[in-house]
Parts: sequence; structure tokens; C-alpha cells
Amino acid sequence: MTDTSVYFVVPDSIDDVERVSGGNVYDQRIRDELRARGLNVRMVLVPDGRPRELAHTMSSFPDDALVVIDGLIAVAASGAVEEHATRLRIVLLAHMVASAMPGIGDPARSAERERTALHAARRVIATSEWTRSELIADDLSEPDRITVARPGTDAAPAATGSTSGVRLLCVGTVAAHKGQDVLVRALSGMTDLPGWTCSIVGSLNTDPGFVAQTIEAIDSAGLADRIALAGVLTGRRLSEAYETADLVVAPSRAESYGMVVAEALARGIPVVATRVGGIPEALAGSMAGILIPSDDPWALRVVLRQWCEDPGRRAGLKAEAVRSRTARRGWGETAETVAAVLGSVGNELRRAG
Repeated sequence: MTDTSVYFVVPDSIDDVERVSGGNVYDQRIRDELRARGLNVRMVLVPDGRPRELAHTMSSFPDDALVVIDGLIAVAASGAVEEHATRLRIVLLAHMVASAMPGIGDPARSAERERTALHAARRVIATSEWTRSELIADDLSEPDRITVARPGTDAAPAATGSTSGVRLLCVGTVAAHKGQDVLVRALSGMTDLPGWTCSIVGSLNTDPGFVAQTIEAIDSAGLADRIALAGVLTGRRLSEAYETADLVVAPSRAESYGMVVAEALARGIPVVATRVGGIPEALAGSMAGILIPSDDPWALRVVLRQWCEDPGRRAGLKAEAVRSRTARRGWGETAETVAAVLGSVGNELRRAG
């Protein structure tokens, strides 16, 4: 690839610590890793809810420019993507099947926009095999145009866990699709068990109504002293939360991959997670993960009770988590896959008009 300039079109929330999401973290890490490889990555920020700005922005890109567009933006502005598909070398980054997201509105109309955007792109980068399979099953993109670049993890020492009791950790934006309400319902049936606490870490701004309901459920169960909504934690504070966690719980109703699951295992922390989307893929065969049905507080409560009451089971799963932690892929491997796709597209001849 002779021209190493890449225009990376992302939500303007990418670096907003109060709006941390898996998609934003992925975009950040790819940006940084590609720059470390010598690519001139030019970030183009599109405000949330104003996709029409993309059409004007894309008009300013030079002919044959190599453009990577975050899928949520591309779907919302599919007409602009289609309009510039011949003039620009467009790669679409699909974090998920956008038209299947909760609260998307008219699913059929959204799917048509998604199909338009995906077909206009030269190549599609999916962040999980599950997402790739869903795009193919829904006839949103051709199989041979989709490359999977799974999220990576950072090398970290094995977490020591708590020094007393059992500490549960749930990380993710506090919103319905992440299922923190299911976790609260499960824990509300465990008030008789002493010694456990739970920290729910994640943005409280995405779905204020859901957050209010979750707080009310915690208070109604009399668990305000045992379940804490910690808000967003980053950097050292997030690392400290993982360091003292004995078990990470991911009760999601929908998940395209499960970056938190992979991150926990990379730190040698066992996981209880729902069998949805790409979460089984994020486990990557580790025996330190327990999968349960989604939206099932009873099943989650059974597993959590066993965890709290059986020190031998805890020790066994912890040992497996520590043993398998080095098998996690790093962000460098993810970036190499993305860079290979960009190199291939960058070397393509311009499409005929």
C-alpha cells in the first residue's frame, strides 16, 4: 500500500469516558495500533444523531481515499456510503448487526439501510465470527467480502481476587441489553448468604430510566449495602476492580462478542455469562467460563449460589482461568488483520463508474 493515509469515520463519543462502550474501545485500539504501524490515521468524528453530516464529510475526501467507517454511522447514512462507493475505497467496520439492535425502530427499514451500506463497501470487517454469520444469514453481505478481526486483550498479571468474602464484578454500560436487572433479581434471592458483594461498573447515562429501575430494585431487595453501581471506571481504577474480583458476571441479553469476558479471562478471572451472540466465541474454549440461558435470573442464582457455597469449585475454576489466560489474543493480532484488509483494498484498482 503506497498511500498510508486512512480516514477513520467514528462516533464523536470515541474518547468520551462517560460513554465507554465496546465499540468505542475497539475503535480506539485499532486507531492506536494502526498508527503504531506507521499508517496516517485521520480521525473523522460524526456527532451522534446527525448522520447526514457524513455525506458532506465524505465529499471532502480525495478521490480513491481509503475510508474506514464505523458500522453504526454507515447504516444510519447508508445513502452517503452508496453515493461515494465508486469514488472512494470504503471498508465498513461491523461491530454488530446494527438492524438487530434493541430499540432500532423499524427493523425492516433498518435492515435495508444496512444491506445498502454493506454492499457499497469494498470489504467488511466483523468483530466476531458470530457477527459475520449473522450478516451472511440475513443476506446483508457476501461471505467472501467479510473478514473477522476479533477484539484483543492487554497482557496483565493474574488477578489476586478478594481477601475476604466473594466479590462479583459486572462491567458494561448499564442498559437493558446488558441485563444488569437480571443480575439484581438473581442476587435478591441470595440475601441469606453472607460475605458476597457485587460491583456494577459502567456508564449510567445511556439509559437513565433503566438505571433508575435498577436502583429501585436494589433498594427494594435491601441490597444497597451489597450491590454498588460504580459508574464508569477507567485506567487504574478499572484495573483495581478486576484485580479484586473473584468472578465476573456478564448477564447480557445481546452481545456481538463479549470483550469483558475475554478481558476477565486474560486476567485469570472465572466468568459466568449468558449463551448469547459471540460470548461463547469470547470464551475460546476456556473451561473457566460457565454459560447460562439469557434473561433467566433463576439459572444465574443457582450458579452464583454454588459459587458462594463451594470453595472447591471456586478454586478449580480460578486455577483453570489462570492456566488459560495466556491463550488470549492481543490487540496487535487484531490490528494485523485489519491492516491486511486495508492493504488489500488500498491496492485495488478504482472501481469503474
